[in-house]
Amino acid sequence: MTSSPEDLADPSGSPGPWVLHTTDNGVSWITLNRPEAMNAVTWDQRERIITLLGEASADPAVRAVVLTATGRGFCAGADLRGAPATGDRVPGDVARTIRLGAQRLIAAVLDCEKPVLAAVNGTAAGIGAHLAFACDLVLAAESAKFIEVFVRRGLVPDGGGAYLLPRLIGPQRAKELMFFGDALPAADAERLGLVNRTVPDEELTETARAWAQRLAGGPTRAIALTKQLVNASMDDGRATAFAAEAMAQEVNMTTRDANEGVASFVERRAPKYRGV
Repeated sequence: MTSSPEDLADPSGSPGPWVLHTTDNGVSWITLNRPEAMNAVTWDQRERIITLLGEASADPAVRAVVLTATGRGFCAGADLRGAPATGDRVPGDVARTIRLGAQRLIAAVLDCEKPVLAAVNGTAAGIGAHLAFACDLVLAAESAKFIEVFVRRGLVPDGGGAYLLPRLIGPQRAKELMFFGDALPAADAERLGLVNRTVPDEELTETARAWAQRLAGGPTRAIALTKQLVNASMDDGRATAFAAEAMAQEVNMTTRDANEGVASFVERRAPKYRGV
């Protein structure tokens, strides 16, 4: 196991490190660690998470990622107190901030070349909810809840919310969550399809570990290509999706894991995937 805690200055006075990072058995664990602030994400934390996701993509030793948090909250939204001062606002500042901030964070999860599993330990609100929904698989503690909090503040959802939610649960359900801003308990989120599995709070970490180890033991490149296909299919027509699928299989068949998978089937034994 390796660890690389990131020490950051917390405007709320909470001691660092704000982002805990360890790599264990091929799994990169990224943990938000500002429990006093319900893990409201700062500018520095966001940049650290983006960096770690990029490193996970590039590191062949990393074969899965778990994104989780400490305390009662998964992520209560954005904490702009840690952002660089910009002075007087001019037209274009807000759009630029969103493009370079929240949208980059969500894109980093969607574009990560390794499967990303969210282990939602508590409240996920605003960008925190979207951070979870962007992950490939979502586990939630029974006490967790999801809140499209923007309407409570008179704001439009950002951080990819209006892109992610309709694709996950359809436009009517997405509008209900976004128009009212009601808290959605984990069990209801699972029923709607926003969460893969709800588990007792005390079982969340071990369940996440078990799922992550299954992912880490799988054919990493095949999973990465599958992730790309599924994500792109939400926007592509059938012809484009079919062409992308054929090309992905063409690329995948050059990997050692694909050949191992076929050989193990022929030889009637369990495959031994190495992630290459």
